[in-house]
Amino acid sequence: MDAPGPQVDGHMTVDVALSVLLGARVPHLLLQDDDGRCTGLVTLAQLSAYRGGSWYGDRTRLRDIPLDRGPFTSSGAELGEAEAAMRGRALDVSPVIDEHGYALGVLALPY
Repeated sequence: MDAPGPQVDGHMTVDVALSVLLGARVPHLLLQDDDGRCTGLVTLAQLSAYRGGSWYGDRTRLRDIPLDRGPFTSSGAELGEAEAAMRGRALDVSPVIDEHGYALGVLALPY
């Protein structure tokens, strides 16, 4: 498990999120609600692909685009179970959350 990395809210625009990703040199951002609970994960590849679409507008917010909104990996999950769930959902990375929904880290599948 890796550190969770930058966490932002869903009100952030796609352009600003791309800037944060590039500036922080990370492959993903975790989204959080007003209470700091994890509500989603978005990758650089997802943002880049979305930004290239004809439906894209410069005021598009993260909350308005399709992204992984869970279920997320529980901190009590066995590694094999977590890996199977991620492969079943075709995810390369999943937030690891505690019992209250706060991000503890990120689990990434080996390549």
